[in-house]
Amino acid sequence: MNLNIEQQTIKKLAWRLIPLMLICYLINYLDRVNVGFAALEMNQDIGISASVFGWGAGLFFISYCLFEVPSNLALHRYGARRWIARIMISWGIVSTCFAFVEGPISFMIMRFLLGVAEAGFFPGMILYVSYWFPPKYRGKLTALFMTAIPLSALLGAPLSGWILQAVHYGELKSWQWLFILEGVPAVFLGVVVFFYLTDKPENAKWLTPEQRTWLMSQLSSEKKSSHLSSLRDAVKSVDVMLLAIVHMGFAVGSYGISFWLPQILKEYALSNQAIGLLSAIPYIVATFGMVIWGGYSDQSGSRARHVAAGCLLGAVGLLAAIVFPSIEGVLIGISLSTLGVVAARPIFWTIPGSFLTGTAAAGGIALINALGNLGGFVGPYAIGAVKQSTGSYGLGLAAIAVPLLVSVVAILYLGWRLKQRAHLLQEPLAGSAEKR
Repeated sequence: MNLNIEQQTIKKLAWRLIPLMLICYLINYLDRVNVGFAALEMNQDIGISASVFGWGAGLFFISYCLFEVPSNLALHRYGARRWIARIMISWGIVSTCFAFVEGPISFMIMRFLLGVAEAGFFPGMILYVSYWFPPKYRGKLTALFMTAIPLSALLGAPLSGWILQAVHYGELKSWQWLFILEGVPAVFLGVVVFFYLTDKPENAKWLTPEQRTWLMSQLSSEKKSSHLSSLRDAVKSVDVMLLAIVHMGFAVGSYGISFWLPQILKEYALSNQAIGLLSAIPYIVATFGMVIWGGYSDQSGSRARHVAAGCLLGAVGLLAAIVFPSIEGVLIGISLSTLGVVAARPIFWTIPGSFLTGTAAAGGIALINALGNLGGFVGPYAIGAVKQSTGSYGLGLAAIAVPLLVSVVAILYLGWRLKQRAHLLQEPLAGSAEKR
């Protein structure tokens, strides 16, 4: 009977929560990186150089970092339904207003404001998953939710390319329509979130009493086993800092690729629509790979090794794109890199919940995401600066491969630390059993 309740409850939770979360994150990621496509025409129209674009694209992550922890603590206090709705409506408005930037200064101001508006959305979603799903299900379900990353490129890249190629209405240029058409849906979805989401399992009237009781007992037992519960504990934790280092490697690699891939492909004299279609290829590969990777990590339980393998593949793929500079070589290399980074990220986000709970989880997850996302500034800026100084993207790709290799070392060390701690916690239990 318990097994039946477990299966029914998880299935109902997955169908109720994951599809909307996936759609919201898809729009979120699209609004964050569509500036890479807009740049194909916008940069020349408003006078933005490669280095200024890289700096401005990355500026988002500075404000995002500053406001991330306060935003997630507010979500924990006021509830996911209200706070995520607030985030989505505000970022949708700011993203739409990008259509009216007039030069480098207004571009950088709007990128900063977008980071302020969006801060807390992703860690809030990760925290929300920990409110509803027991640990053994989080790898695959987080991967399903995070398929929004490759899907945003898979769907958004051809869409963005088509808008740039075909949408020329009124006095607005196609890149301005790009921001408007891809920004407005966030406002609409924010309203849907406000009326649809439920903050906590105890408020879920759409679960039966038996399902609610089973779920809350599972989540309660997890809280008892977690050893960090205060914000101060999370801030002082070496494990949290190691996770931030690993996440920074993800951010450097993934955002470096996301922002610059359209312009890298432009080097091969392709049309905007062709660039949009070809830019989707790495994310087609990643979409299938990440769910399989996440499910396998749930079965094996070796989270750290799966994350390390993804980071390593990410670095190797970038280096392969340098060694084989033809358009085929670049697409294969970046596809491998994207697969590795994207597939490892949802597995990575199951790790903080294994030792954080309560306020520590809210603040710690936000801190990991905030510090790690500084890599979102480093990646785009590094490629832009190298491109402007050397005239080539090759050394820029090599530069963003290095943090991924650092992430491999950091996550393996963290895995060793967590295994040692689990072993020490089990020893007293074994000793007491022997005495009995």
